Amino acid sequence: MSRISTSFKDVTKKTSYFITTPIFYVNASPHIGHLYSALIADASARFQKLLNPSLNIIFSTGTDEHGLKVQKAAENCKISVENYCTKISNSYQTTFDKFDISHTSFIRTTAENHKECVHHFWSKLQPHIRKGKYSGWYCTADETFLSQDQIELVNNVRVSKESGRSVEWAEEDNYKFDLRPFKHDLQSWLSKPDRIKPKVFHEILNREVNDLYDISLSRSKNRVSWGIPVPKDDTQTVYVWLDALVNYLTVSGYPDSTIWPPNVQVCGKDILKFHGILWPIFLIAAGLQLPKQIFVHSHWKVNDEKMSKTKGNVVDPINAGCQYTESGLRYFLLREGTAHSDGNYSDLKIKRILNAELADTLGNLLNRCCGKAINPNLNYPKLDLLQIETLLADSYFIELNNKLEGLADIVGNHYEELNFYKGIDEIIATLQCCNRFFEYNKPWELARQDVNKLECILHITMETLRITGLALQPIVPVLANQLLNKLNINNRDWSQMTPKWKDENRIINPTNLKKDNIVLFKKLLIS
Repeated sequence: MSRISTSFKDVTKKTSYFITTPIFYVNASPHIGHLYSALIADASARFQKLLNPSLNIIFSTGTDEHGLKVQKAAENCKISVENYCTKISNSYQTTFDKFDISHTSFIRTTAENHKECVHHFWSKLQPHIRKGKYSGWYCTADETFLSQDQIELVNNVRVSKESGRSVEWAEEDNYKFDLRPFKHDLQSWLSKPDRIKPKVFHEILNREVNDLYDISLSRSKNRVSWGIPVPKDDTQTVYVWLDALVNYLTVSGYPDSTIWPPNVQVCGKDILKFHGILWPIFLIAAGLQLPKQIFVHSHWKVNDEKMSKTKGNVVDPINAGCQYTESGLRYFLLREGTAHSDGNYSDLKIKRILNAELADTLGNLLNRCCGKAINPNLNYPKLDLLQIETLLADSYFIELNNKLEGLADIVGNHYEELNFYKGIDEIIATLQCCNRFFEYNKPWELARQDVNKLECILHITMETLRITGLALQPIVPVLANQLLNKLNINNRDWSQMTPKWKDENRIINPTNLKKDNIVLFKKLLIS
């Protein structure tokens, strides 16, 4: 018997789940913000697969490799731009492999199939494109033209109001695209409440819609040579944001896609405008369906300061993974990251959370169940319903039972909404509840006084570990796998998250735990 919430019980009707991260700009190596984007998508894809193991998952990520910033970065490194792009792209792939990001597609915008896709998409936009002189403020750091209303003077320097980066005046002949005729269609798409999540970003976009303007769809090759040439005009290169956004179509197999549109597109708040305004307008103009949802996340600060190269506080995920383990860093980012507001990364905070929750609340509970004094044969005891009934007056068991009964629905709803921190809250609260139940029943005394009750306490505790282990699979797949292997659990999909004593059709015999000694999470030293 399984309990699937009404908000996501129709998952079996899906045949595929298509989720994307933004593709990451190769002007610098990956940092924890990039990893966080990938982790959100990874946890979502893993959860959907647990709900429906036959689901076809399409999970794309990759690198954005064209533009002036990339040209300059390669020049600064004194290597060819091709070799530079390959080097940085490889560092992203290495990072994602290290942290078990389960992407099905890693795209590079320098790939030939992507160039062909961009050219085909350009042809679909052609009726809305015109050539002419474009004059305006250009921000090289953001790779975008800005209107007069989008810039301001700071210390006598003109900067983008949104990013604070400097702008320069540019005049050149290129291809232009007017966003304004698509305002009504864009507003219609945005009118669905769940289209942009969280709500705070939906509200921001609703205001942005009132400020549509002409944009440049190309740059002179004399200015930006490292890009995809405009079809039939090799004096121009395609605007880097159009190039980058089309990656999602390339992944889908466009123009012969059978999986379009994406279910969810994940992006950071700094690129919301491109994903929430330019992208849907381009798709409308090309006659294509729009994404079902855009999920926007905030940024990471380090010790309450903005992360930046000038401050020297950019966190390299590989180094952090060595310090806290890859499972530890995954857990922390998904535990502490909240989409609606910036997270704060600090060494002391990470150590305290990982020690308290992974080492103590989870790891120590498993160790206690496997202690020689109370479980010398390493058994996962049989289910004894008569013994369970004797606990119905135990307030600690009642509290734990209520937690376990609702866990699949509550955590599932949070995961469905990509609010992984809320799901983890529920999991840890359930484990804390189990620790109190275990402590109250004093199994070390029952080992001498009442073996039947001891086995019942152990069964309930191991059931809690089994169910929370299942729920942690999208968050820390390696650690959850170690836990479930130790418990000798084979069936691991979401439908198994029912306490065994609630399933009248299930006959449970005792099983043996794996004999190997494991430490789920080694406590970190706090200096």
